[in-house]
Amino acid sequence: MKQIAIVGTQGVPASYGGFETLVENIIGDNCPSDVQYTIFCSSKDIPVRRSSYKGCILKYVPLHANGIQSIPYDIWSLCKVMRGYDAILVLGTSGCSFLPIFRMFCRKRLIINIDGLEFRRAKWGRLARWILRYSTDMAVRHADVVVADNKGIQDYVYETYHKESVLIAYGGDHVRRTVSEESQEKYLANYGLQKGRYAITVCRIEPENNCHVTLEAFAQSGRKLVFIGNWEHSEYARNLKEKYSRYSNIVILNGIYDLDILYALRANTEMYIHGHSAGGTNPSLVEAMFFGRPIIAYDVVYNRETTKNEAYYFTDVESLKTLISRPDLNGDKMKSLAESLYTWEHISQQYYSLY
Repeated sequence: MKQIAIVGTQGVPASYGGFETLVENIIGDNCPSDVQYTIFCSSKDIPVRRSSYKGCILKYVPLHANGIQSIPYDIWSLCKVMRGYDAILVLGTSGCSFLPIFRMFCRKRLIINIDGLEFRRAKWGRLARWILRYSTDMAVRHADVVVADNKGIQDYVYETYHKESVLIAYGGDHVRRTVSEESQEKYLANYGLQKGRYAITVCRIEPENNCHVTLEAFAQSGRKLVFIGNWEHSEYARNLKEKYSRYSNIVILNGIYDLDILYALRANTEMYIHGHSAGGTNPSLVEAMFFGRPIIAYDVVYNRETTKNEAYYFTDVESLKTLISRPDLNGDKMKSLAESLYTWEHISQQYYSLY
């Protein structure tokens, strides 16, 4: 039995983000019979503590997994995995500045998913970017295996560090649900929507996700848009909400955690708008591909790699306005790509091969 520790997430059951969803879906039914996972979780973020979940052992760290506490949270977790494991899977680089010390005491197989080059995100100040860049440097230097979730990230690792990495993306087939047509129609009616008569976007409200570009394009075009996000998170988000809530064709919604409702909104959309400009393979983009709707994505290498150049791409308000007005958009290719590349069974086996 291989003993594998997973470090760097809020924990399971998943309720937060991409790495949590990754862990949720490589355990359980997708976990090989000869693997025993131990997952380190935040007792501050997950209120109900349990000793096991889906066959995995859970251990808790009394810090928040995100924000300023993410660095000591990951370091604490790394200190706990120095003994007793055959391999350690680290998701993200927050605590990787600790690796020079960690490697003095632990030579077990270390696999690190470096995520989406966090130091490049516009939201960080100069000091935070330096710390994040240093953590990424240490991750690449000390890992036995570097995992890149996108070809663009993989190329960066090779060009910058002259080190090979393993390409493993995210799965998205967990979005499949059985929701009756009657229920879907009811959910749409609650928001004043008609099937196939609106576009949708789901993301964190941050400048790097080009929320202002998407909103302005739809404001000018008059086309219906449903925009789901964390609108009270920042001044940028609050200002956009105040400005664009006045448009009758724009429906601004806070995060939706009822998965049946979210399924209905995504399954019945005319098109999906994806404005992310940073990071690697974005989980929300992979999930959207499974619905087989046309995808209009911001034109960066990460989005082109994820969609294999088969989506539609915009760079500014005018190009987005042009695309959302086209009558010939087609999303059939998105679903076939998703089914062949982004199932969790496949992703789980890719991680298993690294242990």
